[in-house]
Amino acid sequence: MRAVIQRASKAKVTVEAETVGAIGKGFVVLLGVEESDTEEDVVYLVRKIANMRIFEDDNEKMNRSLKDVEGEILSISQFTLHADTKKGNRPSFTAAAGPEQAAALYESFNNQLSAEGINVATGKFGAHMEVSLVNDGPVTILIDSKNK
Repeated sequence: MRAVIQRASKAKVTVEAETVGAIGKGFVVLLGVEESDTEEDVVYLVRKIANMRIFEDDNEKMNRSLKDVEGEILSISQFTLHADTKKGNRPSFTAAAGPEQAAALYESFNNQLSAEGINVATGKFGAHMEVSLVNDGPVTILIDSKNK
């Protein structure tokens, strides 16, 4: 399971010109589910993301977590994070989980973040979405649950 985390001062996602999710200060998380992923991967990523210290403290050091700043998460499912670009110019997505498995793990991911006390807004699984954000920093972090 892969997550791209972007620290944002605000973000929103629209589907067919309608805003379906929006946050203020927090993270935009693009989540890619791989065929071999399980609940273990979800638990690992939730723990890492909820506690990742990439907000500045009073000394301007990245030392505060999402929980510390009472931040929110805009969670977007994105199978393209598992693109294989080794051959040719057209990416292959064979490693990405099928829609049923991916939707279940994406929902579990969002529910577990909510259980941590984090406000989670989402896009619409499987839809064409437009994501807008103001990347604060910019700060962008990649986490892969297979590289623990």
